[in-house]
Amino acid sequence: MKTATISETKNGLSALLDRVRHGESILITDRNRPVARLEPMVSAGDAGPDEARLARLERAGVIRRARRGRLEEIVRVPPPAPEPDGDIVAAVLEERRSGR
Repeated sequence: MKTATISETKNGLSALLDRVRHGESILITDRNRPVARLEPMVSAGDAGPDEARLARLERAGVIRRARRGRLEEIVRVPPPAPEPDGDIVAAVLEERRSGR
């Protein structure tokens, strides 16, 4: 969370609001004591309260979100057929080796 003094907030409010629009929270201090916090608004159409945090972590390179469509690709491929006297552990290991 970024910290800004009252004078920095007055002089650079537009820049701080831009950062808030992109999901960041700003702590405003007066003589090193917190007095307010600027946070993004969450509307009914937003994906959720954690969306801004996830976007910020993704921009920072901390996380990488899953690609869309990967689930359909995995579900489309049928699971390996069990053998009559087969070993379930061997089947799971083979599935992992095949990258599924």
